[in-house]
Amino acid sequence: MNTSIESCLSSSIGRYLKLKRALGRDFANERRVLELVDQFIGEAGTADLTQAEFERWCKTQLHLSSGVRRDRMRIVRNFCLYRRRTEPNCFVPDLHLFPAPHQVVQPHIFSEVEIARLLQATARLPTSPRYVMRPQVLRLAVVLLYTTGLRRGELLRLTLADYDQHEQTLLVRDSKFHKSRYLPLSADATTELDTYLVARQKHHLPMLTHAPLLWSGRATERAFSASALGDGLRELCRLAEVRKADGRFPRVHDHRHSFAIQALLRWYRSGVDIQAKLPLLATYMGHVSIASTEYYLPLIPELALEAGNRFCSRYGALVQPLPEGGAS
Repeated sequence: MNTSIESCLSSSIGRYLKLKRALGRDFANERRVLELVDQFIGEAGTADLTQAEFERWCKTQLHLSSGVRRDRMRIVRNFCLYRRRTEPNCFVPDLHLFPAPHQVVQPHIFSEVEIARLLQATARLPTSPRYVMRPQVLRLAVVLLYTTGLRRGELLRLTLADYDQHEQTLLVRDSKFHKSRYLPLSADATTELDTYLVARQKHHLPMLTHAPLLWSGRATERAFSASALGDGLRELCRLAEVRKADGRFPRVHDHRHSFAIQALLRWYRSGVDIQAKLPLLATYMGHVSIASTEYYLPLIPELALEAGNRFCSRYGALVQPLPEGGAS
């Protein structure tokens, strides 16, 4: 622990963090929060974390937004649940007393027509002498996000060496949960990548293996920033007139939701075993379990229709209408 004053919790927190790291979790934010609690309890000189001490600590967090406070309280609660395995009488915060959670943002599921409009709109993007390949870079970003479901950070960290032209794969290095993975690419994505690299050579842009795949337009070979990618994709949405139902522009992360939904729709329509395919989707998306993948699969109308059609084709004969005059 990196706190100036250790508390009665220090050894338990140390064991908890060591366990989570051994399971592949980064836990950097959790470590910072638990160190704050450890220092608070240490300075208070109390014998243990109690309801009263937890409430006192929560008051030191009132300058933060309700969402951040709830998340920090959840981190402390998860630690307390870990302690309870060996200390049955230890205090565990009541989840019902936490600030109300924020409403979950509904993802925008891009249709194939909308993606086509985005790709067409890249040709209308302005360029500059310093940034001559802006249309090609953002076009490639849309293609890779939509066809691979990459996280934003994963896309931005890709280098030229991560693309294997012969194997038609991308190497995603040391991503979330310290996992690396190879992603087989579709024929269309491979074609887009090859076309992009040819154009990059023609413009005499950096082609060293460590150079970022999405070239930022800077002579320093800096990769795209998250904000620059978001700004560029929002400009594309504006040009293509692609908006969410509430009139706002879709988020970069919505491409990841769209990738998962489109994969599921293809499997429904081809009649394959969905439950057998979900572990493959989880692996491709870099998840540690199917539960994480299910977060990206909201029940949109198209998905409900395909699921209903499959149920009807298999079990429809078992569902018989009631006779006229029968009980309701």
